[in-house]
Amino acid sequence: MTVAVALLAYATVLATVAPRLLRGASWTDQAPRLAICLWQALSLSVLAATALAGLALAVPSARISGDIAAWLRACVMSLQHSYATPGGAGIAGAGLTLTATLLLRVAFCATSALTRAGRARRTHAHTLALLARPAPALGAVVLPHPTAAAYCLPGRTRRIVLTSAAVETLSADQLHAVLAHERAHLTGRHHLVLTGADACARAFPLVPLFTAARAEVARLLELAADDAASRRHERLSIAAALAALAGGGSPTSGLAAGGQTALGRVRRLLRPAHPLGAARTGLGTVAVAVLLLTPLVVAAGPALAATHAVYCPLSTVTPPTVTPPTVTPPTVTPPTGRPPTG
Repeated sequence: MTVAVALLAYATVLATVAPRLLRGASWTDQAPRLAICLWQALSLSVLAATALAGLALAVPSARISGDIAAWLRACVMSLQHSYATPGGAGIAGAGLTLTATLLLRVAFCATSALTRAGRARRTHAHTLALLARPAPALGAVVLPHPTAAAYCLPGRTRRIVLTSAAVETLSADQLHAVLAHERAHLTGRHHLVLTGADACARAFPLVPLFTAARAEVARLLELAADDAASRRHERLSIAAALAALAGGGSPTSGLAAGGQTALGRVRRLLRPAHPLGAARTGLGTVAVAVLLLTPLVVAAGPALAATHAVYCPLSTVTPPTVTPPTVTPPTVTPPTGRPPTG
């Protein structure tokens, strides 16, 4: 019970306090990829802690050591002892329900999001096959449209889409910078990262961490693509291209260079680049590892603290002591009388 309470308390604090601290941090713009990893680690840590708390309630434990037969016998006895009372069975049922609901809800929302996005991408790819013209020199297709826009269509039908207005508006440098931005989205499979954040937010919309993670991950993915493009192109060219594409959007199945975050990214690109530094990057990496390992360490706390192996964590069950019966030897009475004489 103590382990389950500790895990639930950890998950609650992390889900409510962490978004306030991380969302306003200025360093995330300096290292968007590290910030994305941190948001993902926070979400996974909350989910893992909640699921492990349910398992800790459902599976009792016995501290034992010895061979495999003793291990199995102690675990079976521990389960029987825990479920013998209505209270123990109710707690175990609640724990199993919590874990199963959590996992099934996340799996359902992730599967639904992937299915819906795949269907939308196939529909849009069919439309592009009818309306767009290939541009092999650019590695993209050009869609006739009066609004300047650029986006990529990930998945099996991965391609980069430029509107005719974007090709006419952007200079050669700006156009190649935008193409590098979109290739970074495709190469990094950013649509899967965004789908994971969206699945958690849809599964548990009242949890502040998941709703904040969805918005921040979407913004940080665009910053990461900008940084990837800036390794080969001038930051000023990327900023000018984003300003020209700010009014353009993309279908729900695509990732656009412009959009609502474009102007903020333009201001960022106009400032000199300030990398986070090796020391702070190392601290961020350690923080990601700590977040991922903390639920496992807390759940395995009794095992780490015990001198013997703990195979089923929560209650100590001592096998019954069998006292052998006391056997009294028979009393032999020697015969009386004189022995016979010869």
